[in-house]
Amino acid sequence: MPATPSLFDEPVADGRGPRRPFGPIRLGTSSFSSPDWVGPMYPPGTPPGDFLRLYAQEFDTVEVDSTYYAVPSARTVDGWVAKTPEDFVLAAKFPRSIVHGGDAATPDPAKVLVPAATAKDRDAFLAVMSRLGPRLGTLVLQFPYFNKKAFASAEPFLERLDAFLEALPRRGFAFAVEIRNRDWYRRPFRDVCAKHGAGVVLVDQAWMPHGDEVFDELDPPTSGALYVRLLGDRDAIEKLTKTWDKEVVDQSARMTRWAKLLAAQAVKGVRSFVYVNNHYAGHAPSTVRKLRELIDVAMAEARAGRAPP
Repeated sequence: MPATPSLFDEPVADGRGPRRPFGPIRLGTSSFSSPDWVGPMYPPGTPPGDFLRLYAQEFDTVEVDSTYYAVPSARTVDGWVAKTPEDFVLAAKFPRSIVHGGDAATPDPAKVLVPAATAKDRDAFLAVMSRLGPRLGTLVLQFPYFNKKAFASAEPFLERLDAFLEALPRRGFAFAVEIRNRDWYRRPFRDVCAKHGAGVVLVDQAWMPHGDEVFDELDPPTSGALYVRLLGDRDAIEKLTKTWDKEVVDQSARMTRWAKLLAAQAVKGVRSFVYVNNHYAGHAPSTVRKLRELIDVAMAEARAGRAPP
């Protein structure tokens, strides 16, 4: 009996090999620039300028982390274009100045999403990211945890988010929103995102609900695709390691849950973009490869009519 076709191309024996073609589920990492990947991911001696080109030979999407810290230059964005094929997708974070309100350790509620404080960086960010053309993926508003000194409740934050999303251009862009206040994952948050066609980011983080729990509450697809971030527990993993050349935490159980959720949505025609951080298990590329295998199994089950309820 022939093997069941994979959602992806079959990987070569060492887990590397040609980049997988577009499918209903795209998998990548949060950033491509870790120097600890030289050896396990990139050939020894690879200079940083070649990281993205080599990354794009295996994975077809990446989430760019550096845009959180500063609006990139046109030269930088044009470099991303030059080093990737046209069907490659780059997602990116909105600048910290917009979602955090500056560089201080704690967010500044007087600036978060306030037009007078953020419009300049917002417009500069959107303009330069538009240079990606067909490679432009979802742009993510990644908010920190807000204590009651920042926002007394979800309502004033959602009012501000509603106004900010309303002012964003609809044509040519896709947006998603990540919050880190567990109690705010409620219908009002979903409704604000849905109103503006923005995605609800599903995040695997120590204190946040798992994606399947969020689905039970919210049915979160509020845009054309799911956006998933596997982040893990930074404090816990950094007690084990601060180098990112191998996995040091077994996340198999949680990834199996994600694989089943993603497969169940894929057979319904929902596309997904999934990004894995080094802090999730220790070496994001290895985690992506494992997740791909788990998704293949889950897809076979889902197509056979044995998807989880």
